[in-house]
Amino acid sequence: MPPCRRFRSGEPVTHTSESATVEARRSESSSAAGGSPSRHAAVGPGDAALLSLLNVEVLYADVILALKGVSLQVAPGGCVALLGANGAGKSTTLKAISGVIESDDGRVSAGSVAFEGRAIRGHDTASIVRHGLVHVMEGRRVLPHMTVEQNLIIGGHLFPSAAQMRRALDGVYQAIPRLADLRTRTAGYLSGGEQQMLVIGRAIMAEPKLMLIDEPSLGLAPRMVEEVFAVLRRLRTQGLALLIVEQNTRVALEIADYGYVMEGGRIVLEGRADELRANEDVREFYLGLDREGGRKSFREVKHYRRRKRWLG
Repeated sequence: MPPCRRFRSGEPVTHTSESATVEARRSESSSAAGGSPSRHAAVGPGDAALLSLLNVEVLYADVILALKGVSLQVAPGGCVALLGANGAGKSTTLKAISGVIESDDGRVSAGSVAFEGRAIRGHDTASIVRHGLVHVMEGRRVLPHMTVEQNLIIGGHLFPSAAQMRRALDGVYQAIPRLADLRTRTAGYLSGGEQQMLVIGRAIMAEPKLMLIDEPSLGLAPRMVEEVFAVLRRLRTQGLALLIVEQNTRVALEIADYGYVMEGGRIVLEGRADELRANEDVREFYLGLDREGGRKSFREVKHYRRRKRWLG
């Protein structure tokens, strides 16, 4: 691996040779596994991608290179899972897409981000939401002193009329019936799963075409995880596309059509969800299974960094 380099403020950053090397290795891995060598198999031939990232790089404080040539696609109505360990760059990828990266002293320093064929790199977050892309951030960020319905109304603040607001509210209550029962409840007193449903409902008040959702199962009991993902499946049937960042690989690959695995700010593996579930590395590193499907001990799994094969 090349030595780390510190960048001066304002200095352009290029990683053409490094990105090309990683992409070549990814293609070799896909070919060796019998999968398609295409980097953008998430979108079928002849289909236009709803969201497309090409060689995106992100800098924090003009010093820390967090993303290194990330490329991915989401098809209209599709569901893509972005997997990886803590610090791999998953949340940074979502922030780069939605434009909130600037609030963390970061910026997209290279590459392109397109939504419905329009470049959105550098656009302000409000305009991106108006185009139909919303971002549900990690941490269930409800407004705790307001009721459930007041939280939802804030999510629909772009509507020009009360009638449109009411139609959107009715749509949310139909999609997530639990919120209808809780509409007068103070948001801060909801359970973790109910708060997660609320932030999802607040996001769909904007009537998006694509939802970016970061760690929807974080800190939830298994039963609430099932309920939250049942909501996401219901939204998929209504045509909403999803890009999900999730460390619970099992549930993510159950709902997703396609997946990408990140390590160290790069995409190191990608494929259809069923291919990833069958991939030996994914089964061992993220599902804790051996080749025969038995559970591996944490002591065995934790040594994967010493012998992982994704980057050669």
